[in-house]
Amino acid sequence: MTVLEYRTIPEAHLERALDLHYLVFLGKSVDEGPRKLHREILERCDLVGAYEGDELVGLLAAHRLLLSVPGGELPCAGVTFVSVAPTHRRRGVLSGMIAELWRRCAAAGAPLAALWVSETGIYGRFGFEPATRSYTLEIDSDRPLELRTEPDERPLRLVSAEEAPGVIGPLHAAARAERAGRVARDDLWWREHVLPAEDEEDDDRSAPRVVTLGEPGETPAGYVLYRTQTDDEGRGTVHLQELEADSPAVAAALWRYATSIDLADKVRAWGRPLDDVLLRLSADRDQVRITQEFPALWLRVVDVPAALAGRAWSAPVDLVLEVTDTGVPANAGRYRVTAKPDGDAYRARVARTEDAADLTLDVRELAAVYLGDIAPAELVRAGLIAEHTPGTAELLTAAARTGLLPHTTDEF
Repeated sequence: MTVLEYRTIPEAHLERALDLHYLVFLGKSVDEGPRKLHREILERCDLVGAYEGDELVGLLAAHRLLLSVPGGELPCAGVTFVSVAPTHRRRGVLSGMIAELWRRCAAAGAPLAALWVSETGIYGRFGFEPATRSYTLEIDSDRPLELRTEPDERPLRLVSAEEAPGVIGPLHAAARAERAGRVARDDLWWREHVLPAEDEEDDDRSAPRVVTLGEPGETPAGYVLYRTQTDDEGRGTVHLQELEADSPAVAAALWRYATSIDLADKVRAWGRPLDDVLLRLSADRDQVRITQEFPALWLRVVDVPAALAGRAWSAPVDLVLEVTDTGVPANAGRYRVTAKPDGDAYRARVARTEDAADLTLDVRELAAVYLGDIAPAELVRAGLIAEHTPGTAELLTAAARTGLLPHTTDEF
C-alpha cells in the first residue's frame, strides 16, 4: 500500500480539491457561482492535503479565525471542507490530516481549533467537544406578538446588504465582546458567510434583509437580519438569521417588527442562544416555541496553558488540573491554575506542576467548560471529571462562569 503524504495543497490543485469535496458531500455538479465562492474561501485558508503519490485523496481547510473567549479573543483554526475520498476510508487519512493541523496550530500560535460537525460521532475522538449550544425558535406571527416589555419606539430603517457591514458591524463586534464563541468578521466574512445574495441551504429564500433601530444619524441600537420565503400555498415564513440589541426594549421592538411582516404567518429563528431574552419577554409561550436544541460550535483546546491563560475568570481560584490528551501528547500533564484580580476580572497564571491533582479531566471536557457553556460540577456528577479534592469542582465552576452563555451562528 502506497504511503500517504500530508502537505499543503498548492493553488494549482484547488479545482481538484473542490471536486473531491463535492464528490464526498454533494455527489452532483455545482453551479459556477457557489464553486467560485468556495474557491475564494479555500484561497484564504490553510490547506492540508493527503496525497497518495500525486493523487489528492484528502482535504482539510482551516480558517484563520479570532474567536471571542471570556474577557478577550484568541487565534483559532476554523476547520472546514474536511473530505476523504470514498476509496480511501479507514486508512487513517483524517487522523493524518488532523495531526498535521495540530503541528501547524503550534507553529502559528493558535491555542484553539473549532468546527461544525456533519457527523457527531467522528470528532470526539480527536478531542473536540460541543462548547456552545443553540435553540431553534418558531413564532406564530399570524397574530401580534405578546410582550411583557414595552418596545423601543425609535424608528426602523432598512439597510442594503452592501452597506450593512459598515452599519451593523460595530454592533456585532460589541456583542461578541459580551459573549464567547463568536468569530471576528471582516468585510469578506460579512459578504461571503453572512450576507451572500443566495442562501446555500435553500435557493427559494429571498436575499438578506437588514433592519436597524435608532434615530437618524445615531449609532443603531440593534438590528435584525433575515430572509423570507413563500411556500406553494402562498404562506410566508421569516427566517431570522441574527438579532442583536443593546437593551430589552430594543430587542422587543425588533422581535415585534420580525413578527409583523405582511404575508408571513411564521418566524423561524435558527441558532438562538439558550439565554435568549425573548424567552423572558414573551407573554405567551404557546406563541413562542422551542422546537430544537442542538450542539453548535465544537471546540478543541490545542495548547492547554495558552488557552487557560488567555481567557478571563470570574472568581479567584488556585487548583491543579490534570489533563489527559492522546491526540496532542504535549498537552497531557498537571497544571496549577492560579487566577488573581486583574482590573475588572481575574487572569490566570498557568504552570506545570508535580503537585497532586485536584481535578482530572480529558481535553474533551476541558473544551466543554472552557467558554462557560457547561459547569465543571455538572461533568463531575456525570463521571466525566474526577474530583480528588472535595469542593474544587464548585470553585472551578464559579471561576469559569460567564455573564452570558457562549453562542455562535457563524457556520464555516
